[in-house]
Amino acid sequence: MPAQFHAAPVAQMDPVSLYLILKLRTDAFVVEQQCPYPELDGRDLEPGAVMFWAVNGTSGEESGDDAAAPTATLRILHELAGFRIGRVVAAPDARGTGVARELMKRALEFCAGQSAESQVVLDAQAPLQGWYEAFGFVRSGEQFLEDGIPHVPMRRG
Repeated sequence: MPAQFHAAPVAQMDPVSLYLILKLRTDAFVVEQQCPYPELDGRDLEPGAVMFWAVNGTSGEESGDDAAAPTATLRILHELAGFRIGRVVAAPDARGTGVARELMKRALEFCAGQSAESQVVLDAQAPLQGWYEAFGFVRSGEQFLEDGIPHVPMRRG
């Protein structure tokens, strides 16, 4: 079944959906990448922050759950120069399926719909630089380590 895509500020989200998104992020960034860092950094609660996520085509209600587990997620933050995309992650069994690509496409459409002139920035894990370049991002600085993982700053627009 095709994925269902959602976007909402944290304050408007179902608590179970939010919990499952935060679990996916923690499982990937803290556990899988063995990187103990404060995943809950407070930025999800900033004014203008929007969570994007995808779930499998079946709803959680059909399986008896309050919400379906996300297959991919990301967040958009408002910053002075425009928008920052971060916390981009797909569940292990969803990697390579195109769901994260579609989620990123929708996030970029959202940013353009808010302000076509604003730039979008992100800090990509270095091995994923090419993936982000496919969306029109260009490297905008030197590689740096964040929590022991090589990253590159990138911008679009």
